[in-house]
Amino acid sequence: MLPVDPLVLLAFVPAGLALNLTPGADMMFCLGQGLKSGRRAAMAANFGIALGGMVHTLLAALGLGALVAAHPSAFEAIRWLGVGYLLWLAVGALRASPFAAEAQVSPTSSARAFLQGLLVNLLNPKVILFILAFLPQFVDPSRAILPQFLTLGVVFSVGGLMVNGAVALFAGSIGQRIAGSAALAKWLSRMSATIFGALALRLALMPRN
Repeated sequence: MLPVDPLVLLAFVPAGLALNLTPGADMMFCLGQGLKSGRRAAMAANFGIALGGMVHTLLAALGLGALVAAHPSAFEAIRWLGVGYLLWLAVGALRASPFAAEAQVSPTSSARAFLQGLLVNLLNPKVILFILAFLPQFVDPSRAILPQFLTLGVVFSVGGLMVNGAVALFAGSIGQRIAGSAALAKWLSRMSATIFGALALRLALMPRN
């Protein structure tokens, strides 16, 4: 027997896909990585983000997500760690721009992009609140809770992989085509820095609820 009722799953898939299609921090991060470092790094970041979503899902299923969401200090700590990390990424991308002395374009490796995508997702407390608000609507209390959460989390993550993957491949193709020009490559790095900085500002100014 499936952990989730098939009819519930049929209702969840389009709802989850609609949310995946809504532009957000994860999509913009894949866009920034694709422009800066190409398709491989962008797809690696995409998989890191998906893994982060599964970690959040597991924590929510175990009750830890609700614990964090209930304590403002923990929420704020995660939020400002995320802001600081995104700003650090923005500064790193900006070093490849003409604003930095002796700037050189240094594409992010796949392993590093994966880790960055994972951390960006894990350090976004809004994801915790989203999972706690969205997934339980499709959970049947009469069934085992953990398998349902994990099943829904996998389905949602696969949808995110598809949507963000399309963005990553598109942005990566553009980045790779013009990376042969040092001036354009530096311009892409500046654009990536702007995206990462905007994500940091968005995370810093977001309301808790």
